[in-house]
Amino acid sequence: MKPTPYEHHHKDGSLWAKGQMLDGVATGYWEWFRRDGTKLRSGYFENGEQVGEWTTYNAQGDIHKVTTKRRKKK
Repeated sequence: MKPTPYEHHHKDGSLWAKGQMLDGVATGYWEWFRRDGTKLRSGYFENGEQVGEWTTYNAQGDIHKVTTKRRKKK
């Protein structure tokens, strides 16, 4: 099965998040946005779990911090 594009919007209609879903689960690269359109956060999902580097941006759109998410052990 192939991932499908997904978008979620703020109540005012502006883009809140965009990424891909596979069988109802987040997968691949995702981005979140503030109401003014500036990027808030971005990163990757595998099987609905945050993995790898996640970047948080300040209100000007500059990188604020980068966090590395490790896979949870089962």
